[in-house]
Amino acid sequence: MAARGASLRALLRAANALLQQRRFHAALAVLKGFRNGAVYGAKIRAPHALVMTFLFKTGSLREKLKSIAQATYTHSRNLACFVFTYKGLMALQAWLQGKKIPFHSFFAACIGGWLVFGENNPINSQIIMYLLSRILFALSRLAVEKGYIPQPKQDPFPLVAALIWGTVLWLFEYHQETLQPSLQSSMTYLYNDSEVWHDVSDFLIYNKRTDSK
Repeated sequence: MAARGASLRALLRAANALLQQRRFHAALAVLKGFRNGAVYGAKIRAPHALVMTFLFKTGSLREKLKSIAQATYTHSRNLACFVFTYKGLMALQAWLQGKKIPFHSFFAACIGGWLVFGENNPINSQIIMYLLSRILFALSRLAVEKGYIPQPKQDPFPLVAALIWGTVLWLFEYHQETLQPSLQSSMTYLYNDSEVWHDVSDFLIYNKRTDSK
């Protein structure tokens, strides 16, 4: 037992010594990026899938749990693979050119995005739309910072909020099929289901009656 413990401690010391080697830093950073991508993807997707599944999806408990597990796995795997690809390509480009330049980031992320997130499925679609909204805000701020557009005299956020809500509700009312399924479900619950009730039970307690009245 003591010999086994000594072997484990020796192995741990060897691993720690390896992690301190600067010549292996780029490769180790790629591996840790894969690890962090997997963990972060699971942390983000699991609670979201749990809430959305139990709020809006029908089926047995086993089917719901399977759906949650599948969504969590897909998000975790994709994010881990993307980080691995991105950091690997960044390290390769820096090694080939002897330094890191801004284009490296754009090129590596484009390749990773194509390979990992190129399939049009619900998980990838949600991630891309999440990023798109942040990009639009960031590019707007960058345009002001660089002087490409003048600094607004008043906070433009109220106008942005008004236009976004106006547009999304117009799309929901008249072109609902163009919206993402989870957004359709959310808006149906909020705006359509609130138009229908039969008695106090499905007016205050439940959204829809489950009996045959």
